[in-house]
Amino acid sequence: MANTTLAIILAAGEGTRMKSTQPKVLHKVAGRSLLAHALASVKAAGIEHAAVVVGPGREDVAAEVRSALPGAETFVQVERRGTAHAVLQARPAIVRGVGAVVVLFADTPLVRAETVQRLAEVAHGGAVSAMCFRAKDPTGYGRFLMDGDNVAAIREQKDATEAERRITLCSGGLFGIPGAAVLDILDAIGCENAQNEYYLTEAVSVARARGLAVRPVEVDEEEAFGVNDRAQLSFAEGVLQTRLRRAAMLSGVTMIDPSSVYLSMDTVLARDVTIEPGVYFGPGVSVAEGAVIHAWSHLEGAKVGRGASVGPFARLRPGANLAESVKVGNFVEVKSAEVEAGAKISHLSYIGDARVGAGANIGAGTITCNYDGFRKFRTDIGRNAFIGSNSSLVAPVTIGDGAFVASGSVITDSVEADALALGRGRQTVKAGWAQTFRARPENVAKKKG
Repeated sequence: MANTTLAIILAAGEGTRMKSTQPKVLHKVAGRSLLAHALASVKAAGIEHAAVVVGPGREDVAAEVRSALPGAETFVQVERRGTAHAVLQARPAIVRGVGAVVVLFADTPLVRAETVQRLAEVAHGGAVSAMCFRAKDPTGYGRFLMDGDNVAAIREQKDATEAERRITLCSGGLFGIPGAAVLDILDAIGCENAQNEYYLTEAVSVARARGLAVRPVEVDEEEAFGVNDRAQLSFAEGVLQTRLRRAAMLSGVTMIDPSSVYLSMDTVLARDVTIEPGVYFGPGVSVAEGAVIHAWSHLEGAKVGRGASVGPFARLRPGANLAESVKVGNFVEVKSAEVEAGAKISHLSYIGDARVGAGANIGAGTITCNYDGFRKFRTDIGRNAFIGSNSSLVAPVTIGDGAFVASGSVITDSVEADALALGRGRQTVKAGWAQTFRARPENVAKKKG
């Protein structure tokens, strides 16, 4: 275990300033919970083991751990006695023996995997590592007291002198500690401070007293940003969106108005994709090369094929799978449907729980009636089928290859290949009826009134 790293993520706080019924660490930025961001950084950093410290009764947080990083352990902090106390709740994971321990917070979603790696590397080298940043306004942060290239101590705001409070090199909260020394250091931390709590920042003084070097790992202030309320959540969202948009554009994606496009952390955009203004990508979306997502479209859990066109004002819900050169036009909603190559659903339609065959044309106003109030049923539309405007396809139903459905039809039975189906009332014309209707005494009186 000498070369392995254990990440301990502190997620026990309730986050009362969020003013929410759910714990702070489950609030999301870029489609991912704050906790999942920390776990993703751990995974991307190549760390082998993870332990998450949660509050009592927080099965919802434990469930998020299992979902975001299967194999991570959870430990409960019953009493809130400070950050060092929280880390020690993972003692059973520590005593198994690891080369280094890295401590992260679940409410700092902007920390990069590279920073986590740097913290671990210093700890594997035998020194304590401490993340820091230079604050424009250091108020509220712990201050780094330096001794040459080493950190001598970290002074919390409430315990700092006036001179120390003018220091702008501040603690980012994350630490790396050599595995052989971690329990000795943590067990030696006392609570002689204004809050009567066990501060993890005291690990610096304890480590120095034991002759260990403490190395600063400096990052941009933005990366160390912690989320405590909804305004800070919004700020973190903005930072991540900027990062994601920039990365997409540098990989060959065109965004006409980047600031109006919302991306999720797992959004996959291939080169030569064009994104028009106002597009929202929820979790689980991939867009293949050369596709265009037109303005004000909403996509979630969907796949868009090479050269496809989506929108404007389209909605792709989970399970929408568009093949190459598919067109999904304005005010079209697609859900749990395979739309095969070259098919067109140009406007004002709902296609749910269905297959649309290659080259098929779905006329305006067409809907698949997939739900009877209790169960969902599938509609299968064959290759090169033509569905006339304002048609209702009542599932379960199959439209054969090359079949035509006349506009305005309600189709309740399957249609064989190359057939024409009409499911509408016969038109009747009564000559002169309108003139007679308008001449009725009650209608004449109403018109005069």
